[in-house]
Amino acid sequence: MTEKTILFETRGAVALITLNRPQALNSFTRGMHDELWAAFDTIEGDKAIRALVITGAGRGFCAGADLAQFNMEPGPDLIRRADPGPVIEKAFNPTVRKLQALRVPTIAAVNGIAAGAGASLAMTCDLAVAAADASFVQAFSKIGLVPDAGGTWFLIKKLGLARAMGAAMLGDKLSARDAKEWGMIWDVAAEGEDCVEAAMKLARRLATMPTKALVETRKLLRAAASNDLDTQLDLERDTQSALGKTHDFIEGVTAFRQKRPPQFKGE
Repeated sequence: MTEKTILFETRGAVALITLNRPQALNSFTRGMHDELWAAFDTIEGDKAIRALVITGAGRGFCAGADLAQFNMEPGPDLIRRADPGPVIEKAFNPTVRKLQALRVPTIAAVNGIAAGAGASLAMTCDLAVAAADASFVQAFSKIGLVPDAGGTWFLIKKLGLARAMGAAMLGDKLSARDAKEWGMIWDVAAEGEDCVEAAMKLARRLATMPTKALVETRKLLRAAASNDLDTQLDLERDTQSALGKTHDFIEGVTAFRQKRPPQFKGE
């Protein structure tokens, strides 16, 4: 039996997904996306899951697309066979969209190198915690391509134009600490600390919080970049109105008035 390229487990209310091609730095094959989507579907269908951590097996987080999957042999039809567009359209873009729309908050535990679309995957998550020796690299300019899997969008939003341009065009490695300083990731695990456990600690905290409110916060913050103030004010009003009908809002206010810790259900 072929070994699974995506490992899935639950630890209490937290789901843990591990990219499992360590021999190839967890670079993506087409089938790997399919397995990842199946894991997302499990999370969507299991209301007991309240947060997600994604990490990589072995010494790398993810090296992006597995270039060995492209048929670059000289001969007829080379241009069509080498075209990365279909892989992006059918695999990477759906992965980004599914992860961005997931019903729970998401955390990347970047345990090693995150290159190309692997760096995009880390940025796609709501939060990212990197190991002290992890690094990020926009490898695309080294092979005549541009950042994909949302890379050009995330880099601008997180780094600003000047740093995004340097990272994307030069393709130099960015250390975990610089990635934090630049705003690419949320935090760096302490020296010698397991970044997965650091991410799990954050995830367990998020899993006790009002899940719908967290996901709606994600949506509003992303929308703010392209909305004017009036539009954003209306979105805030409408979102607050919808959340005002939830169990967690009633519980939160009641607990506050009763001076006790709230018991959120993610509903």
